Amino acid sequence: MLRAHRGQARTDGDRLSTDPRFERARAAIDAANADDPNRIVVRGEDRPKEQAHAEMVTEWVQRLRPDASDALLLAARAHHVRRWESPRDSYPEGRAGYLRWRRALHEHHAHLVGEILGDADYEPATIERVQEIVRKRNLARDSDVQALEDALCLVFLETQFDELNARVDPEKMDDVIRKTLVKMSGDGKELAGTLPLGADARAALERALTPPAG
Repeated sequence: MLRAHRGQARTDGDRLSTDPRFERARAAIDAANADDPNRIVVRGEDRPKEQAHAEMVTEWVQRLRPDASDALLLAARAHHVRRWESPRDSYPEGRAGYLRWRRALHEHHAHLVGEILGDADYEPATIERVQEIVRKRNLARDSDVQALEDALCLVFLETQFDELNARVDPEKMDDVIRKTLVKMSGDGKELAGTLPLGADARAALERALTPPAG
């Protein structure tokens, strides 16, 4: 059962850490993402893409896991830190190239957050835990990694779903939704049902969330 209330996702201001290193690290991650040359309009505001996404992923993690550890929240904030420095077209086309790019991205993000947390005086054990979550290892067995994956899927649905639904055919859209939902936990799917989507996108999501008859 989902432990957070329905409604607006919690904001960073709702999460207060007693560790002064947390705010130093979070501020450093945000500063690193502020340089993103890619822009996105989120909730009516034009923002650096990765900085905005990091905040949204953090909010969704807080909603999924009100008791989230500092390590999980820092991983949420840094999951795509300076992602633009490793573009997809720097690797070959095709699935093999895509998988190489994804692995390199995970290592890139893990390396950068390790440096940031080290500068904030975090101990090696916490740094390693944050890096493990950022790398998304043991998704099926690690509840923190699952919470991060749920949050990533929710941000995708919130920011891209309506636009994608408007330009692809229904069969393709249903396939995209199924592939997204299969990565999500029950709590993540429950929250997906609360998203403020357009009528067509809402119908597509509800079709995917409804179990087949019989």
